[in-house]
Amino acid sequence: MTVADQAADALRRKIMSGELAEGFSLRQDALAAEFGISRIPVREALVQLEGEGLVKIVAHKGAVVSGLSLDEISELFMLRSVLEPLLLKKSAPKLTLEDYAQLDAILAEYKVELLAQHTTRWGELNMRLHDVLLARANQPRTAAIVAALLQQTDRYTRMQLSLSADSIRQAQHEHEELVDLCRHGDVRGAAALLKRHIEHASRDLERFILSNRRAG
Repeated sequence: MTVADQAADALRRKIMSGELAEGFSLRQDALAAEFGISRIPVREALVQLEGEGLVKIVAHKGAVVSGLSLDEISELFMLRSVLEPLLLKKSAPKLTLEDYAQLDAILAEYKVELLAQHTTRWGELNMRLHDVLLARANQPRTAAIVAALLQQTDRYTRMQLSLSADSIRQAQHEHEELVDLCRHGDVRGAAALLKRHIEHASRDLERFILSNRRAG
């Protein structure tokens, strides 16, 4: 891993955890001093994160943590609701006993972290669960698109889960049911549930953002 990759990884964690909020100015000189490196790898790291949709580089102004409009967030979730069920239909019949052991372990950890309100772990575990469920589809291009979508929606997924205790319980129940349907060979039912699961998260988040804007 290069110095630029290490800097990108550190910044990515800070952005996805919410430590660096949307609109936060990412000054190259300050980041170089913080990481103890030159500005060149910092610049390369910012360009890499811009390609991932986490940073926006504005000419003559520098880099800021990117934010998404409501329409853009809805579009990302819509794409997930289309692509992930397609991958699941191909992946679920090929999931192994080892895959299910991983899924059960993730679900157990997810339950602990949800109840403990450890929001920094929710996105990571959500991505891991979806990754394992879709890993056997053998469609690397589509999988790469989905991985990028999951990363771009991570902050918003955690926001949606933190809205209420009901959101947490529903997410936990849907994840457990999703794994159970796959385990019992109900691929069509699992794909339909996954689509509803993503659409439900999107609707909850949209309502939350709209209510916050009206309150503001």
